[in-house]
Amino acid sequence: MAPFYVKNRRDGSRLLSTALVVCAAGLMRFDHPSGRTIFLAAAALSVYWGFCYGRLER
Repeated sequence: MAPFYVKNRRDGSRLLSTALVVCAAGLMRFDHPSGRTIFLAAAALSVYWGFCYGRLER
């Protein structure tokens, strides 16, 4: 497991949902360069954390 992630599903779901909210906020302001940057960074983090969350047992 990668060191940039938690070891339990409860905290993992919190991280993932927070990243998705930030991603949605960036998507709302996608017309601005800062919005694009925030969206792309949060989307990449959400994908990574989604894969890590799927690998957790309980």
